[in-house]
Amino acid sequence: MRRFAISTVKSVNWMMRKMTAGTHRVQYLLEWGWEPKPKWFDHFLNQHWQMSAKNSGLHVERGVFSRFLLKPNGRLLELCCGDGFNSRHFYASAARSVTAIDFDAGAISHARRFNSAPNVDYQQRDIRNGLPDGPFDNIVWDAAMDYLTPAEIEKLLKEIVDLVGKSGIVSGYAVAEREDGRKSNAYQEYQFKDKDDLRRFLAPHFAHVKVWETIHPTRRNLYFAASQSPIETM
Repeated sequence: MRRFAISTVKSVNWMMRKMTAGTHRVQYLLEWGWEPKPKWFDHFLNQHWQMSAKNSGLHVERGVFSRFLLKPNGRLLELCCGDGFNSRHFYASAARSVTAIDFDAGAISHARRFNSAPNVDYQQRDIRNGLPDGPFDNIVWDAAMDYLTPAEIEKLLKEIVDLVGKSGIVSGYAVAEREDGRKSNAYQEYQFKDKDDLRRFLAPHFAHVKVWETIHPTRRNLYFAASQSPIETM
């Protein structure tokens, strides 16, 4: 009886996975099939469809790398949090508190509805107009760096330095410039050429900077970690 029940449940779950993969694919086509494309991405599309369909774990890289760098039970600030997927699934279980901000009202509404957690505070805020009061043990700046001009990036890094102090860690990623020079999306203000190009923004502000790269068929991701103290976990 138990073996039959397990077999039945497995079959039902398999059918449900097929169904949700199909509906998430339709959502992707409706949102990303034509212009204008959204400014943020619903990562449940990855979890329920693209991860299996494309045999790719690309969407978890950002959360995994920054999770390795989190200070235990610390205060975390996530810039440009988008749908809140990483805030909830990677950071909320390790940090004492997470302040997650994004300028897009739709992204924050989605995050509050689908990725809420007791210790996560989602705020609609344009980071170009100032950051929340610190200090923070970790600041995660995943994506959207290239939505800013070099001058805006420089201004924000000066603010971030003060918010993390001597022992805090800043981590995140940016998409590297395509080989054909075309923009990865219409919102890009600056395209990072390579690891050295990203490092040159960080090095004047932090004593210790690490930059690394992952290569995928559709893109190259540039990751970084920066601090005034040695970064021992990477």
